[in-house]
Amino acid sequence: MKDLEKIAKKQFGQNFLKDEVVLNKIIQSIPNNDLIIAEIGAGLGDLTNKLLELKNDVVAFEVDIDLLGKLEDRFKEALNNKKLMIKFGDVLEYWGDNKNLLQKNYAIVANLPYYIATNIILRALRDDNCKFLIVMVQKEVAEKFCAVSGSSEFSSLAILASYCGTAKILFDVLPSSFVPAPKVISSVMMIKKTKNLDNKEYEQFLKISFSQPRKKLSKNLSARYSKELIEESFEKLNISSNIRPHELPSSTYHQLFILLYKVVHIDERREAKY
Repeated sequence: MKDLEKIAKKQFGQNFLKDEVVLNKIIQSIPNNDLIIAEIGAGLGDLTNKLLELKNDVVAFEVDIDLLGKLEDRFKEALNNKKLMIKFGDVLEYWGDNKNLLQKNYAIVANLPYYIATNIILRALRDDNCKFLIVMVQKEVAEKFCAVSGSSEFSSLAILASYCGTAKILFDVLPSSFVPAPKVISSVMMIKKTKNLDNKEYEQFLKISFSQPRKKLSKNLSARYSKELIEESFEKLNISSNIRPHELPSSTYHQLFILLYKVVHIDERREAKY
């Protein structure tokens, strides 16, 4: 175990999952389908090994070049028979300006590096080839993606996840399941997509809405929209003027966005003509 602690690099957020029970629970959570599996953060290959027992088409991404030899030695047979492909480098750079990480339909199953977990999930929600995610992240992050309106954890991330499909926490994982042990509890969550996150204006609208979570929603929106337009839109949707950002349901956020966006967008197009 001490040897593993020496291998782990803080700059890559490496905590190697070694708990067989947790590894098996992740595998058992994967729906039965023919999708390619993308694993982000292969590490020493313990989850990779389990995935290869289930799937014949796995693409593993790993940023730490020092693990190249270990992974190639461990999975020499799988690499030779094309069951496994290993891509080294930053997965966000593989995405780059491209919408799709892989050119075929796929699912992400991974113990994500915590420092880029949110960015990876949002990129996957925008990727129309990604059909679902089963990922381990910091418990706090999982709660934000899976929260319901009215709870203190409810944020723009939960709204974006629900906009794309359904999100739920499957189970928690204690620090003792990793080497080295992280300082936080982790959670494995699943997001099943029914559509893609394809509206940058909506994302920006939500960012503004939750810019100051403890303030009134109308106060946050006033940074972008006029007081009169906000009041008119709130009245149409029967929204209280005192409502806080976390208290408004996801579906109502989308209705509110449509009302505000239509007016502002029409005005901006008119100004652009002159």
